[in-house]
Amino acid sequence: MATNKTPRQEIPARNPDERNKDFKEVSLGFTEEQAVLEAQRCIACKKKPCCNGCPVEIDIPEFIKLVAKKDYKGAIQKIKEKNNLPAICGRVCPQETQCESLCALAAKGQPVAVGALERFVADWEAAYPGLKEVPAAKETKDIKVAVVGAGPAGLTAAADLARYGYKVTLFESLSSSGGVLRYGIPEFRLPKVILDRETEYIRSLGVDIKYNILIGRTFSIADLFKDGYKAIFLGTGAGLPYFLGIPGENLNGVYSANEFLTRVNLMHAYEFPKYKTPVKIGGRVAVVGAGNTAMDCVRVAKRLGAKDAMIIYRRSEAEAPARRAELEHAKEERIEFRFLTAPIKIEGNEKGEVKSMTCLKMELGEPDASGRRRPVPIKGSEYEMPVDTVIIAVGQGPNPLIAHTTKELAVDERSGELKIDENCMTSIKGIFAGGDITTGEGTVIAAMGAGKKAAAAIDRYLKG
Repeated sequence: MATNKTPRQEIPARNPDERNKDFKEVSLGFTEEQAVLEAQRCIACKKKPCCNGCPVEIDIPEFIKLVAKKDYKGAIQKIKEKNNLPAICGRVCPQETQCESLCALAAKGQPVAVGALERFVADWEAAYPGLKEVPAAKETKDIKVAVVGAGPAGLTAAADLARYGYKVTLFESLSSSGGVLRYGIPEFRLPKVILDRETEYIRSLGVDIKYNILIGRTFSIADLFKDGYKAIFLGTGAGLPYFLGIPGENLNGVYSANEFLTRVNLMHAYEFPKYKTPVKIGGRVAVVGAGNTAMDCVRVAKRLGAKDAMIIYRRSEAEAPARRAELEHAKEERIEFRFLTAPIKIEGNEKGEVKSMTCLKMELGEPDASGRRRPVPIKGSEYEMPVDTVIIAVGQGPNPLIAHTTKELAVDERSGELKIDENCMTSIKGIFAGGDITTGEGTVIAAMGAGKKAAAAIDRYLKG
């Protein structure tokens, strides 16, 4: 029997020198014994502070209590009262800065491993598919609602709207669902089979998913209203890559993180040589940035054959926005880190291919608007290093297509984000939005929280 003094269970992972050569999942998840011990560490606070850090409002202590009792079916049912994508959240949600950061045990030690427990319960359910239960809608309504974009925001909004009883159609421009979950997160962090399984659960709730339909091209927003949809949710995400604005970014061998990961994920580069995917990887790969996307890119490059794969980041490791676990996994996989370094130019050969990158060493000054210490160039510190491939992973902005083709939508002129009110409604009555299209690039769980909030707002709107 564990207590709150029992050490936090360590999540097992595959050997770094084996896993950095393939795309099999890195984290192995808790064993049943570990899950029960970890769940028994929870002290079941009456005020449940951890719940305040969950964007989708899971009753965390209640599901953990059920795990401690080995009632895994009850635990997954408790989670799914609020979260329709638990196997995904248990793998990619940054619990350490959300629910776990508010855990009462965090004040004097290690918080309960909420994310690992959520993953364990979701994986347990997948192992016993005959026990899966699909909740019935509260009431059936003969009202059509359209959801645009099958990423985390759209999937969540569609699932909740179906459970409210609406006839929901989810329009996706690609041939598979998931959005950034599918094209932006590598197989070794989120296996496609898990994403497919979670999508099937969404469909089982009554959501009709239509693929290869690009709203703004195939159909307009006006067409959806003409077709009888009474409300529309826009969750098309942030697919517009940002660049550095330095010389040489148009050379062959320079990718945006978005293009690089999309080619790898949607064109099956992770199954090479079965699929001959057009992704050029040289011997030396430099990834600019230090967020989760940058870690994904550099670890993918290593697996695709790069002899030297490195992170270039203008601040120190302490300011890196990536999850600590992702940083540590990258270090274990022999990724090189060059902190306090900023690229200022990419050089090419006579064929227009990348051959080197000129960098400038930095030092940290006073904090800037982000709260992080501002990088300051060190005069005379320029140096050139040979590289074959450069991947720019410094963020991305909202997909602009719908805003460009629906002129009445109010958009922030600087960021390109759709403007919404406190009820998630845009400037057009009946059109709602949420996730990265309204905030810029964010976390999966934040987008899910936005989808959940918007679904509730749509329900209120349609009830008058």
